[in-house]
Amino acid sequence: MSTIRPLKLYALDLDDLTVISAHVQDAVVKVADIRWSPTSAQFSLPMNRFAWERTSARKTRREGDQRRRSVLHFDRVRSVRATGIGPNEKDAVISILAIVFDPGEAPGGAITLVCSGDTAIRLEVECIETQLTDLGAAWSASMRPNHRLGKEAR
Repeated sequence: MSTIRPLKLYALDLDDLTVISAHVQDAVVKVADIRWSPTSAQFSLPMNRFAWERTSARKTRREGDQRRRSVLHFDRVRSVRATGIGPNEKDAVISILAIVFDPGEAPGGAITLVCSGDTAIRLEVECIETQLTDLGAAWSASMRPNHRLGKEAR
């Protein structure tokens, strides 16, 4: 059985950010764990991410499906705005679907964390400077995320 090493990925441009987006798809985040520091211009989300890199070749759930404790960290963040979730909803859990970059005045723009349930977190950034780091051992995932597209979603 092959062992997957913990990830440590950096994004400094849109292509890099797209790779990180793929790795955090279906990650779950407790709202109380999200941190924003205006003085240091840093934003971080500790998460339990689904390890898609282990399952990409398989279509169905197997014993090898895993989650990993990870941190998604953004530098050079000017402001943060959330929709679909209130600041008093500390026990809420959100699921990340994708990370999208909307360019502004180069090299800046807005990074949006698109989440399930019409929730989104928008970061106005000076530039893309993002890091995804796995923190430790993986554990067996109890279920594999499943998304329906198109007509099936109705």
